[in-house]
Amino acid sequence: MTSKQRAYLKGLAMTMDPIFQIGKNSLTPEFTKAVQEALEARELIKISVLQNCLDDPKELAGMIAERTRAQIVQVIGKKIVLYKEGKDDKKKIILPKA
Repeated sequence: MTSKQRAYLKGLAMTMDPIFQIGKNSLTPEFTKAVQEALEARELIKISVLQNCLDDPKELAGMIAERTRAQIVQVIGKKIVLYKEGKDDKKKIILPKA
């Protein structure tokens, strides 16, 4: 992903609300599966890390991205934005060319 594409996705993510929250249970297989399904449906998602989660948001983002084969767009504070290119052409986010 180029910096131009990442900047475009960051702009799209600015108006989004988090659809998942990571709490004290941290990452469970069920959570990872739910994130995977959401990425397939939406391509771009935002995840919030709650105060009671003791894990580092950057490490969590890396683990989630690795398990779902997604790309980390950004991690700011306790917010994680992930992108995974979808298969459905109708819902696809068109990224700017490099």
